[in-house]
Amino acid sequence: MRNPALRDFAFSSLHRGGKARILSYMKRMGVVVILALAFCGLADSMYLAQNEISHRPLLCNIQYLDGCNTVANSPYSHLFGMPLAEYGVLFYGILFVLAALELVLFDQLLRRVLQGIALIGVLSSLYFTSIQIYFISSFCTYCAISAAITLLVGILASFIEPIRMRARQHPSAPMPPSPSLPMPPSV
Repeated sequence: MRNPALRDFAFSSLHRGGKARILSYMKRMGVVVILALAFCGLADSMYLAQNEISHRPLLCNIQYLDGCNTVANSPYSHLFGMPLAEYGVLFYGILFVLAALELVLFDQLLRRVLQGIALIGVLSSLYFTSIQIYFISSFCTYCAISAAITLLVGILASFIEPIRMRARQHPSAPMPPSPSLPMPPSV
């Protein structure tokens, strides 16, 4: 920085809790991006669910990726009698609500729940993508878009509240005495 006053201000704000403010701002921006991605995923899933209910074919004319209707009409497109697209609407709706609540409340528990839901989504996307590849032998672009959105949400969710591991005590290290037990007299 060329201006020494600006440099001194920047360094002093970092030392007075500025780093915490920057991290808080970055968490907020991550949640805003998750909110936007959840909205896009909700739109994608709602389109698939609407076409499932109305029995209309999906618009899917991308070269080499035209298996949307094959995937949507396969026996794997339903789980417990409900179309997977409706599960997607539920998943993205929950993500959207959690992200919106987190922006208002800024709560660590909400960020942890958001991480858990995102992990479930990533694992589900991996499973259903592998079914498309290995069992159906067709690829749905809408499903791929949903999987990509879910993966991005999972990555962002892991950054908004990092999991810190507690340092373990080495098993051979002596345990400190319990404060409730009396100490034996020294000889």
